[in-house]
Amino acid sequence: MDVYQENSLNNTAVNKSRTRELVKTSDGSFTLFIPEVQETYHSTHGAVQESMHVFIENGLKACDKEEIRVLEVGLGTGLNAMLTLQHATQKIDYCALEPYPLSKEILNELATSGSDQFEMKFHASNVGEWISIQENFSFVRMEIGLEEFSSEEKFDVIYYDAFGPRVEPGLWTLERMQQCFDLLNDGGIFVTYCAKGEVRRNLQAAGFVVERLAGPPGKREMLRGVKRS
Repeated sequence: MDVYQENSLNNTAVNKSRTRELVKTSDGSFTLFIPEVQETYHSTHGAVQESMHVFIENGLKACDKEEIRVLEVGLGTGLNAMLTLQHATQKIDYCALEPYPLSKEILNELATSGSDQFEMKFHASNVGEWISIQENFSFVRMEIGLEEFSSEEKFDVIYYDAFGPRVEPGLWTLERMQQCFDLLNDGGIFVTYCAKGEVRRNLQAAGFVVERLAGPPGKREMLRGVKRS
């Protein structure tokens, strides 16, 4: 079986599988594990540590605007959205894409896990309907993938938290990186935990100025791209 076929099967398994196992990570926070593809939603070295380092410290806090539009590719458990809510000092409009939302059973497990970072309001919101979580934070979730998404309004920060290229190769192509570039305002920031050379080259080919930054615990590097006019 060639690599493309294997990756396509992995992608199908992630998309269609309803099996998710709750896993406690090294920092005491929780993530989910997909047995079919041997993949977790977050780093087992620390789910909160990873999200804070990649998306909050090197994404949200790197943007100095007073009003920020955030696009998240891969809402997952809602951890990145919750941390953004907790740490935002600016006004935030937050749009999350998740074509395969978690089942009610899994959400109930998360809600009773004793880990308060999983905010059920995000998952309970109506698809496509903006809601106000608090005065400075508005949220909408879309049950579509990035390839189906378009927006007349551009974004200031993109959290790219899709499953990695081994599992979802179609989300790391030049075409998808170009789409992200086009969705950002000038000076906009793209951040991801993934530091693979192919991804970095695709970001550069799309027009981003790319930095390799120190990664979160357990990972050497991460990537940040900035859109320069």
